[in-house]
Amino acid sequence: MKTNKILSILTLALFSALFVGEAAATEFHFESGFPGWTKAGSAGTKGADGVVDASPDGGKYAYVTTEGGATTIDGFGFGGEYNGSTLRSSVFSVDAGDELQFFFNYVTTDAAGYSDYAWARLLDASLNQVAILFTARTTPEGNTVPGFGMPDIDATVTPGEVPLIRNRTEWSVLGSHSGACYDEEEEKLGCGYTGWIQVDYSFADAGDYILEFGVVNWDDDKFNSGLAFDGITISSPAPNPVPEPTSLALLGLGLMGFGALRRRE
Repeated sequence: MKTNKILSILTLALFSALFVGEAAATEFHFESGFPGWTKAGSAGTKGADGVVDASPDGGKYAYVTTEGGATTIDGFGFGGEYNGSTLRSSVFSVDAGDELQFFFNYVTTDAAGYSDYAWARLLDASLNQVAILFTARTTPEGNTVPGFGMPDIDATVTPGEVPLIRNRTEWSVLGSHSGACYDEEEEKLGCGYTGWIQVDYSFADAGDYILEFGVVNWDDDKFNSGLAFDGITISSPAPNPVPEPTSLALLGLGLMGFGALRRRE
């Protein structure tokens, strides 16, 4: 009985050593800004501030805001986009099956009748859209993610539907509109923030890609909105376990030892 117990423990240890793989990961952090990224309009990095506390990744996060935004941002081209900002990553390469994860937090001082919107999408190296990762745009009921009247998203958002935390818009990147809200008479419908939301996406095809984060004012250039994001990780699934020749030799020696133990019983 004692020998059988020893054999079980040794077998488990050997197979664990042989078949445990590690997944590679690439991470984007914003402690030192966003070197290599391309900014259009107004963007920056910040620590916990107002309703946007430190991200789940900790430390500083990146943001884009309509405060000081450029008039050349078309967003999704619905018509009525006045000004906004985008931030695009440098080109990165992935393999099919690699997994992308990040967090975002959307804050808007505008009401549903003038619904600004924000997004993240995946572009190829020629800036063609490959996938929409999330959208954020308020409805009169306050549901914000995915954004109403916007295309379907291709990633998984957790939680799946996100209402605004209403009447709270204190965030210094919104400029003079921080803490404000349009349409007081209608109980500030559409104004507030989402809190941090997780996004997960699996790459179907290997290739070179760019991440784009953006926000725009819609139907007027008043009452700002902004988008914070952080914790961007691109990871490869653990490889299928294939024991190396040396490991196989060790396994063989271990099994020979097991046999000797059993013959001595």
